[in-house]
Amino acid sequence: MKNRVKILRGKSVHTKNNDSYFTHTPELRMMVFASLFAALTAAGAYIQIPVPFSPVPVTLQVFFVLLAGSMLKSKWGGLSMIVYTLLGIAGLPVFAGGTSGMGVLLGPTGGYIIGFILAAYIIGKLSEKVESAGKSSFFVNALNMSTAIFVIYACGYIQLMLVAEIDPRTAFILGVIPFLPGEVVKTAVAAYIASTYDL
Repeated sequence: MKNRVKILRGKSVHTKNNDSYFTHTPELRMMVFASLFAALTAAGAYIQIPVPFSPVPVTLQVFFVLLAGSMLKSKWGGLSMIVYTLLGIAGLPVFAGGTSGMGVLLGPTGGYIIGFILAAYIIGKLSEKVESAGKSSFFVNALNMSTAIFVIYACGYIQLMLVAEIDPRTAFILGVIPFLPGEVVKTAVAAYIASTYDL
């Protein structure tokens, strides 16, 4: 029996061998990808890359934040990071170092997590604009991602300084400088992926 498409209450339905099932909607597809990137960001907290010229290991969380924003765009990229954050607040060990709970979000490093949400949304908005103008490229993606990284570290830097009650210089040395070399590499790789592949 051939496949047929019927319209049922405004929804597309495939019928095959008398079994009906609703076709996958774009929203459902994006929900799946948003959940996937939330999971990847959580997994990224456990993937540590030692940097020879820095005593601070680099995780892959920011890498997946960049990809979420650039590939899922503003709505779904931002939502994926909200889901990630809610999972951590709920008690799942998805934050850096396998930590969880509201205490982490309100602690010295919680600003970075808040920055993940803002960064994914902002990079998504920037990606939408350049793609609608037909100007998407590796360089443009890298520039957008650099803006997102600035947002992440601005949020992290401010909260680290305020909660830990340290001076601006110390906060910059502890919370920004050690991570910058790794962010350059992650930005380059993420920009290449975003420029080469599309969801």
